[in-house]
Amino acid sequence: MESSPDAGVTRRAVSPAESRRASRRWWDDDADAYQEEHGPFLGDVDFVWCPEGLREADARLLGDVAGKRVLEIGCGAASCSRWLRTQGADVVASDLSAGMLRHARDGVTRSGVEVPLLQADANALPFADGVFDIACTAFGAVPFVADSARVMREVYRVLRPGGRWAFSVTHPMRWVFLDDPGEGGLVAVHSYFDRRAYVEEDDRHVATYVEQHRTLGDRIRELVSAGFVLNDLIEPEWPDHHQQTWGQWSPLRGRIFPGTAIFVANKPA
Repeated sequence: MESSPDAGVTRRAVSPAESRRASRRWWDDDADAYQEEHGPFLGDVDFVWCPEGLREADARLLGDVAGKRVLEIGCGAASCSRWLRTQGADVVASDLSAGMLRHARDGVTRSGVEVPLLQADANALPFADGVFDIACTAFGAVPFVADSARVMREVYRVLRPGGRWAFSVTHPMRWVFLDDPGEGGLVAVHSYFDRRAYVEEDDRHVATYVEQHRTLGDRIRELVSAGFVLNDLIEPEWPDHHQQTWGQWSPLRGRIFPGTAIFVANKPA
């Protein structure tokens, strides 16, 4: 997100319906460009948590997934789900965007790793209570919904007792800065406590892209209010060997302050 004086960019409250419409349209329209730019970094069968390059194969934030029933929410092209399948998990990959799921189907064709794909809203998961052992998302769904507390409650509902929920989002402190990977992105210009959504609008003031801001405390309260116990909060450091810039993520900024927050929580047994 980046607030600027340019026409079409603002910060304001958005309703859940407006946010949902904008996200679905945006990710449908942007799916091809997104995969062209980021697909090689994410891979066809790999679980990359964040632009810093932290992989589940190394971090093991989900624990042993073999034989576990796993739900990926906001799966995008579903490379994470395909990797989980190769580790012995029984996976369902879900996303709001048909455009992203089209790329998920293409990934299945290229890799030969089959996973069920489902178009679904993270605020209304179409599953019975207590049917998954693990739920996860790498930058999917959570930052793009107006009522992320409801997402936490939905995930809690579909997890079995003892189930794990892990998700990565842009680190909340990044909200203070412009989306500039260079020196312009090192100057604080916004209030960390401004929780209005970042909104891009068309000339009729209809939202075309919406991203929501929550503080670290907000996220923890959402989890705890839903019933979760927070196990860990990971702020991946920028690796010395990693020279690739991804949008606002860059070696310059990444070595000074965090760009990603990964929350790991469990539903009490």
